Amino acid sequence: MLIRKIEIFLRETGMPWTKFGRLAARDPRFVEDLRNGRIPRARTEERVEHFMNKYRAGAAHVH
Repeated sequence: MLIRKIEIFLRETGMPWTKFGRLAARDPRFVEDLRNGRIPRARTEERVEHFMNKYRAGAAHVH
C-alpha cells in the first residue's frame, strides 16, 4: 500500500509530509488525502515511487 511506504519514507528521512507531497506529487495535501482514504491514479503512484527511489539513491551517495 502506497501510504504505508510513504509513512516509512517520511520516518526514515524526517521530511515533512507537506514537502513530500509538493515534491513527489505536486500537491502539498497529497499525504493527508491518502491518510483520509484517497486512492491515487496508477501514474501518480508510479511518480511517487520513482521520487522515493531517486531520493534514497541520492541520499546513499551523500554518505
